[in-house]
Amino acid sequence: MTFSKKAKALVIAGLIAISSATPAHAVDLQGSGASFVDPLLQACKAGFAKASSHSYVYTSTGSGTGQKNSDAKIGDFWFSDTPHTAATKRSTVFHAPVVAAPIAVLVNLPAKKDVYLSATTVAKIFAGEITRWNDPAIVADNNRSVASVVYKKDAQGNALKDASGKPVVLRSGTKSVIYTLPNQPIKVIFRSDGSGTSGNFTAWMNAVAPTVWSKAGNNAFTTAFPGNINATGNIGRIVGANQSQGVATLAAKTKYSITYAEKNWGDAYGLRSAYVGNASGSFTFPDSVATSAFLGEASQDANGIVKYDYNTKVAGAYTLGIISYMLIESQYADKTRGAAVKQLAEYIVSPACSGADPKLGFVVISGTFLDKAKAQLAKMNQ
Repeated sequence: MTFSKKAKALVIAGLIAISSATPAHAVDLQGSGASFVDPLLQACKAGFAKASSHSYVYTSTGSGTGQKNSDAKIGDFWFSDTPHTAATKRSTVFHAPVVAAPIAVLVNLPAKKDVYLSATTVAKIFAGEITRWNDPAIVADNNRSVASVVYKKDAQGNALKDASGKPVVLRSGTKSVIYTLPNQPIKVIFRSDGSGTSGNFTAWMNAVAPTVWSKAGNNAFTTAFPGNINATGNIGRIVGANQSQGVATLAAKTKYSITYAEKNWGDAYGLRSAYVGNASGSFTFPDSVATSAFLGEASQDANGIVKYDYNTKVAGAYTLGIISYMLIESQYADKTRGAAVKQLAEYIVSPACSGADPKLGFVVISGTFLDKAKAQLAKMNQ
């Protein structure tokens, strides 16, 4: 078959037009790891594609799998809710603290009433020391005068700070709460997979109630459990499920249950988030403002790893907030792919992603956290 010069010119022009319409450096990225960040990453896909011409697929597998995949170079980026400090971590992988959100204590109770739980009460429930909803400790938490402090929001939905760096109070006060708790056994549901959410949750209980939760935090809930999780009274009453969606799904099907996960999973499955007591004596709700007030008291080391002040006396702080780390290569063999991962990390930490859907409950990284996150990301592809 032969073409005239005019036909050939039209074909060439068409190919040029197609080439111009298709991004020259579009990259399809593969990520895996913590289920905690999955709702945010799914919500940010379209915005990232529009901003960069790249795309990504994220598989929610748990922090443990994310760490293992980073060790084995499976995929392009990984997430873990706890630092990856194992000997298997490759020297070229570093931590970028780019996602922040609260862990909510979620309950399935028939009454549509707010639930208040002191930190010690939470620890005793998950340790198997408190086994019924009408236990005197839970009754005391929910039949009393409750103090609360709410902070003003800044433009990004975080706690607004004054010139000295302290959160600005919007309102504070006390209210009387009354709740007749049901005489029913508590069904405890924990993460059975290797989970950074479990690691952070158990580390929090060990810090705020060390005489109850006497073991250090661990990504394996059963390893961190302070007693015998297989004791007769625990079998069938303390049960596990995989991933955040798994525990939320099981809790939603199980009356009188309690679990821990991102607040948005509770919202999706009709579970109530408890107000949790802090060291100041106030009870706070797992929202972005209270969580940002807590994270504002945290510090980071040179490697980007965060140290939390679980016993902060900042009255309006929700002390079950966490940072999730993006595990990234400092040197990608494929520079184009590495550049796309860097663009993704920068997009995730921006308000365009982390603040895109406030209902998800994620906190926009700001202030010194943002500065240090950017410093970590600057290490890429140098």
